[in-house]
Amino acid sequence: MVSELKIHEYHDNIFESGMMIVGFPSVGLVSSIAANYVVRTSGLSRIAGILSSDFPPYTLINEGVPSPPVRIYAGDRKCTNTELCKQIVTVVAEFMPKPETIKPLAESLLDYCDEKGIKTVVTLEGVAKPGSSDLSPMGVGSTQAARDMLSKYGVEEMKEGIISGISGVLLYEGERRGIDVMCLLGAARAEYPDARGSAKLLEVVAKMLPELKIDPDPLYREAEEMEKQLKKAQESTNPQQKSSFEDSVIYG
Repeated sequence: MVSELKIHEYHDNIFESGMMIVGFPSVGLVSSIAANYVVRTSGLSRIAGILSSDFPPYTLINEGVPSPPVRIYAGDRKCTNTELCKQIVTVVAEFMPKPETIKPLAESLLDYCDEKGIKTVVTLEGVAKPGSSDLSPMGVGSTQAARDMLSKYGVEEMKEGIISGISGVLLYEGERRGIDVMCLLGAARAEYPDARGSAKLLEVVAKMLPELKIDPDPLYREAEEMEKQLKKAQESTNPQQKSSFEDSVIYG
């Protein structure tokens, strides 16, 4: 039996015509890294948390304040008629929910969007592609408007395949409800947290939200340093060791 999900609000906000970014862990943790990066660099504050006894029993501590495993962040920015601006809301977690919890969680997020005036959802996913973090992200849209937006920002559309987890449910529920949901699929290495793959996703997000001045360059520098360290470690242990991975998304 699935436990009830509850969204506890620390602040009661409305985000008229806003955009929600969703980052749950995926291959290479690229989605979680990217979503947390948006929160840090955009100065977003915690506005809500999602509670369930089905979630792992831990709390995230930030600046001495405990928060539940799934958090919702937003900024206090006010858009004006002279500014190209979208209110931004970001959902972040460090764990993937149990399969039986995924659908009600995705539905709760879309209900929250309806209640708060959020019109667009961008969900981030990593796709296992060994040695290919430099590939440009692909995308899927739940509506024609979402697909047009992907085209506008130069994101190649995925025509055939399967997307699982939170992103998969958000897509088909978004199609059913007429909500613009876009899933960005970034190539990632599965054997370690892939900062380079996260930066590729952030490049697309930065195009969608230019007023936020998201700079993925620090993530690229972090990725280069990480790759150097891992290469040295691999060479010192077993230079012949190779790994194979299955794609979490099936491409046509």
